[in-house]
Amino acid sequence: MVQKPFQTDAYLPREMAQRVNEVGVTKAKMEFWSMLYLAILAGSFIGLGAHFATLASANNGMPFSLSQLLAGLVFSLGLILVIVAGAELFTGNNLIVMAYVSRKIGLRDVVRNWGIVLLGNTVGALITVGLIYLSGVWVLGSEAVGTRAIQIAAAKTDISWLECFFRGVMCNALVCLAVWLCFSCRATVDKIIAIIFPITAFVSMGFEHSIANLYFIPMGMLLSKLQPELAARLANPAQSLDISGFLGNLIPVTLGNIVGGTLMVGLVYWFIYLRGLSRIPNGDS
Repeated sequence: MVQKPFQTDAYLPREMAQRVNEVGVTKAKMEFWSMLYLAILAGSFIGLGAHFATLASANNGMPFSLSQLLAGLVFSLGLILVIVAGAELFTGNNLIVMAYVSRKIGLRDVVRNWGIVLLGNTVGALITVGLIYLSGVWVLGSEAVGTRAIQIAAAKTDISWLECFFRGVMCNALVCLAVWLCFSCRATVDKIIAIIFPITAFVSMGFEHSIANLYFIPMGMLLSKLQPELAARLANPAQSLDISGFLGNLIPVTLGNIVGGTLMVGLVYWFIYLRGLSRIPNGDS
């Protein structure tokens, strides 16, 4: 076995594009159960990051901007776990569009991957909701964590459809840029640093992530239903915390995430670095 020489320099953008293409093919062709379980893990990881952000921003006495910054910083845990531990995240997998337009995979492969991964992410996020509730950690800080969870969910379900869409666009542009940057990295520490700033930015700036919202909103709905005294503490009652409000956020945010990840990152870098290169016809469309 020939040992590869150790290198510390980052991959260049053109090399990163080639790596994204290769990984996109691997992701698209993954066996069903492996893909599903890795997606469940990713949903759980993002849920843990979301709970960490809820705790960090609960009644912390900080000015708004610093509180948002802290919440974004700790939320980075979710994507760090996805990338370093290994999992399949719907929003990051929007980058497999590069392999599709390079004709290395077909549209059926893209739809299959996104469908299975979104299902698994949903299951993982909802499992985390249940575990967090049953663990009782929402009572921390004299129930400030639970109250904050309801407040976050209520705020998200009060955003208009159009605002949800464009916040989803901007969010996944940053998430996919974080994933893109990781393809430049050779070491774990490099990947962690590459993730922190884009993810902290999207949370701090109030953008919307579909998989995170699969934790945030159901958690708020569950607490407001089973612990109504927490919702009663809010200045503005959580009127929109129902299935209609949930879907009114999730649908436009998911669509926005797809646009942000595919058009603003994947297709842009494909056009710059991979357009015109030799392609492997697949026969699938």
